[in-house]
Amino acid sequence: MKYRIELSNRASRDLDRLSRDVQERMIQRLEQIAEAPYDARLSGPLTNREGLRKSRVGGWRIIFSVNHSDRLLNVVMIERRGQVYQRI
Repeated sequence: MKYRIELSNRASRDLDRLSRDVQERMIQRLEQIAEAPYDARLSGPLTNREGLRKSRVGGWRIIFSVNHSDRLLNVVMIERRGQVYQRI
């Protein structure tokens, strides 16, 4: 059963700022994650941040959490790899 995707205000702004082709790749990855949020090929736990997971899309990272009871995927931020870990 698929999880519902919810973007935070920050993640929504981050997604809007991306070029169209990168936006499409991000949306495609989010849909894949919604099908299987714990698939090791798609995401992994974020070190030192309990409850958060990361997914790599090229040089970008999607940071998200999973709410099992509501079947919700909460996207916290989308950022370049070098900057994302400093801003969490």
